[in-house]
Amino acid sequence: MQFKINPKTPSSTGLRVIPVFENQVNAVLTEKNLQKNIPSPLFSAKKDSQFSFQAEGQLVLLLGLGESPEYKSIENSFRRVLSKHSSLIEKEVLLDFPAGMDASQIEAALVGFQLGAYSIGFYKKEKPKDYSKLKVEVISSLKKSKDLAERAEKIALAKMEAFKLVDLPPNKITPENLGDWAKNLGKKLGLNVKVWDSKKAKSEKLEAFLAVGRGSAKDPRFIIIEYRHPKASKHIGLVGKGVTFDTGGLNVKTQGMHHMKSDMGGAAAVLATTQLVADLGLHINLTTIVPAVENAIDKDAYLPSEVISSHAGISIEVIDTDAEGRLILADGLSYLIKNYSPDQVIDLATLTGSAIGTFGYECAALFSNDGTLSHGLQSVGEEIGEKSWPLPLWDAYGKEMDSEIADIKNYHGKPFAGAITAAKFLQAFTHEHPAWAHLDIAGVAFSDTEFAKTKTGTAYGVSLLLRYFESIL
Repeated sequence: MQFKINPKTPSSTGLRVIPVFENQVNAVLTEKNLQKNIPSPLFSAKKDSQFSFQAEGQLVLLLGLGESPEYKSIENSFRRVLSKHSSLIEKEVLLDFPAGMDASQIEAALVGFQLGAYSIGFYKKEKPKDYSKLKVEVISSLKKSKDLAERAEKIALAKMEAFKLVDLPPNKITPENLGDWAKNLGKKLGLNVKVWDSKKAKSEKLEAFLAVGRGSAKDPRFIIIEYRHPKASKHIGLVGKGVTFDTGGLNVKTQGMHHMKSDMGGAAAVLATTQLVADLGLHINLTTIVPAVENAIDKDAYLPSEVISSHAGISIEVIDTDAEGRLILADGLSYLIKNYSPDQVIDLATLTGSAIGTFGYECAALFSNDGTLSHGLQSVGEEIGEKSWPLPLWDAYGKEMDSEIADIKNYHGKPFAGAITAAKFLQAFTHEHPAWAHLDIAGVAFSDTEFAKTKTGTAYGVSLLLRYFESIL
């Protein structure tokens, strides 16, 4: 897209999009010199409502935002413009913001508008509409509108990368492919990137990580990305679960396996966040680790009842090979903390069906041993529309993971507290780090939305982490 910010004389004759807060329709129309009176029963700008009309030869589309919309709501309203109204758009669009909109709201609108160009029709003969040459004029009374538009473009690009990494099929997004993605990011943005194969991972004693990948013909990759800023005062560590496809292993899944390309939603989120942090030049240090594996089945697949080692030196009894994500995260967390000693550690993982059983598809399950970190993630999540809610890490739940033969078992085998016991398992590998948070994003990383006819990636975590990082700078 080609953006033109605050042109002195707007020249676009294409669709003119004007967002409106509830019950402010005629005031906005007056501000925009549109001589039209719209009765409130016809359009009062309630959330997710729309109204279109002709004015001086130009088609005007009013987007109702409601009274006090959150970031995600505005983002979705503008995403619909390209996603659902492509027939109204040819070569030009005018985004005309009223004076009452603040920077965060305009950012959400600009991000959402660009997300509307995303389509999952990667392999269709008839290609999705190309918006790369679309001319977009933006009218805003804010002084730094150009900077805001550039920031929104970087956010949108990162979120679309997260969409794509989840939505592409598992024969395309393999552990090797994720490693190549990270290397390319490093070259583009000047990051230090290490991508280890199974031989190197073995020498680093990443045994739990390697056990999960044993049954696949696709060699695993342990990915480390380092972003450093000379003015940084904090060092954050991210770990994202990168199971590029999950059969369940020998405890094979009996339903929904075709959705298991999404089991690397945590990896997609932290990789895209790393791209965004570097692109924006945030004043933090960031170390991102993605253990990337495919959990498949063959003669070498790891077995239920095996006892495996781990980077932390903790022995693990494997009760269920479909509780594989926590095994690779265990090594990722341990390696990050032991070798980088970040101030705060946050992991994201599509980890348990139990999190969905508790919260449905509305929010992530949040676990943390640090109240400030937990509250920070929760509060910015509510602002940004990527919600989470805390669950306890009481020691009593940790006893459920006691093993008779090893130091710990990977699954308690009971139909309760699955998300909590999984979090207690992970905590055992954090070397008592004082500021760790775990986000179980199983219900929010890959969802049914209005923008596709099938489940697709949501990029949950990208806006959340960006807003959180900026809140602690």
